Amino acid sequence: MIEEEIPPALAGDRLDRVVALLAELSRAQSAALIAGGGVTIDGAPALVGKVKLEQGQTISIDTALLPDRERPRGDPSVQVNVVHVDDDVIVVDKQQGLVVHPGAGNPAGTLVNGLLALYPEIAAVGDPFRPGIVHRLDAGTTGLMVVARSALAYESLVDQLSQRLVHRGYVAVVVGAFDSKTGVIDAAIGRDARELTKMAVRVDGKMARTHYVVLREFREPIVASLVRCELETGRTHQIRVHLAAVGHPVLGDATYGGVRSTMPFPRPALHAMHLSFAHPSSGREMAFEAAPPADIQALVARFSAGD
Repeated sequence: MIEEEIPPALAGDRLDRVVALLAELSRAQSAALIAGGGVTIDGAPALVGKVKLEQGQTISIDTALLPDRERPRGDPSVQVNVVHVDDDVIVVDKQQGLVVHPGAGNPAGTLVNGLLALYPEIAAVGDPFRPGIVHRLDAGTTGLMVVARSALAYESLVDQLSQRLVHRGYVAVVVGAFDSKTGVIDAAIGRDARELTKMAVRVDGKMARTHYVVLREFREPIVASLVRCELETGRTHQIRVHLAAVGHPVLGDATYGGVRSTMPFPRPALHAMHLSFAHPSSGREMAFEAAPPADIQALVARFSAGD
């Protein structure tokens, strides 16, 4: 179930377009879902896709009601880097470029397809179209994710995430030097007013907080920093948006201003390095670390501290 309050950026847009955007569906799928009763506006069924939305309205989208939508299938050709597995959870170290679950433009070849080939029982866990998934990483971001393998684990992990009991630490190479070596970026995040596929710091957004520590500073060939970030909340693109908002976009992040011709990098230089949570069955603290992949290590090696 997807639920979102309509921000100013989406006010006046057609319902079918907004549903397609938020649920990552084609326009045809969006129209079919609306016609099938899978969408409500302020709790009331919405059966016409051409209706215009107003700021402040709340829409709810139940993708499970999409007619004739094919559920994801296992694909053994998708590489899955399993760090830990037991009866309840699967921890993976996601590689660069791998989309987490099927959606518009990515119907197959995702992490979910690879996981279903290895652990077909997750098909019955959580959302049937993104089975087992309790949190995501952007396609260009690498690193640790936990996936629920059982219904018990799904409920527990969703609850831990909502209570901010899952700890996630990232490392990033960013543009520029910070005035303070440690800090907290506390700024609400919502959809960008001009580009609806982007997020932005907005006064009317959802509360978001990111802690950072500068690990290293570089002067050549550009001024840059290696930082560790800890998520207190988990908004879409949170670290990328927050760092860009304070003038230090993630290097290689074309969406949020991190591309530098003098230091090219083909993706956002962002890696989920640490993950910890309470095991859903035993309650035992589970903690994992994953070193940055070779491309980020090679990127860091190209820098020098300068004079």
